[in-house]
Amino acid sequence: MPNNHVEMIKRIYASFNARDIDAVLAVLSDDVAWANGMNGGHVKGREAVRDYWTRQWAVISPHVEPVAFEETEDGAVAVEVIQQVFDLDGRPLEGQAHGLKDKTVTHIFRMDGDKIVRFDIQDAL
Repeated sequence: MPNNHVEMIKRIYASFNARDIDAVLAVLSDDVAWANGMNGGHVKGREAVRDYWTRQWAVISPHVEPVAFEETEDGAVAVEVIQQVFDLDGRPLEGQAHGLKDKTVTHIFRMDGDKIVRFDIQDAL
C-alpha cells in the first residue's frame, strides 16, 4: 500500500472533521462514487458529495477517526474508523432516524493515481 495514499487519506479525515470540504473534494475524481452513509447507495461526482455533506452537516455533526489501514487483495485501502455522531450542539445522538450512529466501520477507498474514484462503507467485523 503506497504510503502517499495513507497520508492522503489521513488528511481527508482531518479535513472532513474540520469541515474543510474543498480540501477533501480536491482529491476526488470528477465522477467519484461516494457511499451515502445516511440513506444508502452512492452519490456520484464531486458536487453531489458536496451537497450530501452540506445536507448531513445541517442536521448532525459526525466525527471519524481512522485507527488502522490495510491494503485489500484488489489494491484498495481499507481503513478501520471509529465513527461518532453528535447533534449540532455536540451532544451524542439518541433515537435518530438515519443510518449514522456511533460505531466502528470500515471505509474502503479505491484510487486511480492520486484521485479517489470510489468510497464504500462496511460494518466492521
